[in-house]
Amino acid sequence: MLEVILKAVLAYLLGNVMGGHLVGKLRGVDLGRVGSGNIGATNALRTQGTRFALLVLAIDVGKGLLGALAIPSLPISFGPPVLDREQLGYVCGAAVTLGHCYPALWGFKGGKGVATLAGVFGALLPLALPWILLAFVLVVMISGYVSLATLAAAAAAGLYVACFDARGAWSAAGGFTAFMAALVVFKHRENIGRLFSGTENRFEKLRVIGRWLDR
Repeated sequence: MLEVILKAVLAYLLGNVMGGHLVGKLRGVDLGRVGSGNIGATNALRTQGTRFALLVLAIDVGKGLLGALAIPSLPISFGPPVLDREQLGYVCGAAVTLGHCYPALWGFKGGKGVATLAGVFGALLPLALPWILLAFVLVVMISGYVSLATLAAAAAAGLYVACFDARGAWSAAGGFTAFMAALVVFKHRENIGRLFSGTENRFEKLRVIGRWLDR
């Protein structure tokens, strides 16, 4: 159990490494004070442009990959393992995502965890990732709403594990996916409210299919 706790803590601390803060320090920008105030790649894209946002995205996705792949493989052992390698990966994947969403080093004010979670899914459920990305891209190109596309991607992850993954919904993979989907919904609760009220910010430039359908 000590191994599980230690690796989960390391993954959580890795999640505290915020791409928005790092790139912002280099560029002299505080993402928390511009746009929506979120330090993730979406606000970076809206307020600082593509290059800035891609750097933020790369850091946040990368720590998801490292947290779910590298930390569980660290040669740290205190007797017989309590969890197998797959289960430990899910624990560390959840921990690095929570570290991004609620970073202790930043007053528990983090991002929404989407980019980090994409890295985690790429590491632990790579066959689900194309379906997740397809759902995200299609919805954002039709609607222009990044938040709606994120919710669709979370639903796609759950549906993939339940319907196409051999382990099924009642497995460690299913439990992990359900927990992460619930976290995504919780972190987007204000966006959901704005979607229903019609006040959510829309990325009109990304609404390629939607604009074509409007013709």
